[in-house]
Amino acid sequence: MNSHHPEKRLVVLVGSPRRDGNSAALGAAALRGAEAAGTRATLLFLDDYIQDFLPDLRRSPAPADRYAELFLEQFLPADGALICTPIYWYGMSAQAKAFFDRSFSHYAGQGPGPERVKARMAGKRLGLAVASEETYPGAALGIVHQVQEYARYTHSDFVGCVHGAGNLRGEVAADPRRPLEAAAALGAEFFTRKYSDYRIETPRARNVWESSDPALRSAPGVLP
Repeated sequence: MNSHHPEKRLVVLVGSPRRDGNSAALGAAALRGAEAAGTRATLLFLDDYIQDFLPDLRRSPAPADRYAELFLEQFLPADGALICTPIYWYGMSAQAKAFFDRSFSHYAGQGPGPERVKARMAGKRLGLAVASEETYPGAALGIVHQVQEYARYTHSDFVGCVHGAGNLRGEVAADPRRPLEAAAALGAEFFTRKYSDYRIETPRARNVWESSDPALRSAPGVLP
């Protein structure tokens, strides 16, 4: 077993109502990859924790379900989170969307210690696995953009997306693009995969990937 990052913790959040569906299969593959790499990983189904949407917190208390347990005890302590969702109407599932929406109640002053919550929301590694009937890559772009923007907002790193196609339960395994293998690789490399999102002042080398060839190396801080 590879144990590069045994101290890191990954939570895999499945937003599909199907326990044996394609989104769950992608999540399970990522879990296997993470565990093989020595990462502490947990797979959770959002349906077990979320039973309602975000209410008007000025007039209603937060719903009496297990969301606080999920967010405070599972998501916040994790170093990374992989969101697994089917594509519904070119967006994420209602369960996955509610996971993000309901977090507002904890960092906007309604829950205990909002400043502590905001600090622990920041700096994570985030990934995405989506399943759809369509092989068209653009079908997932709205979800990719939303998770990227969440990553930007929380000063987190969006380290990768896997898109698998299938309709029947488990059919994603037949996708010739081999998304289950890609999900396992994403899980294994979740805390080692290179991520870059440059700003104008970002110090960086001319080369993107490290190389032993001196001709392919340059001093840090050189703009392309």
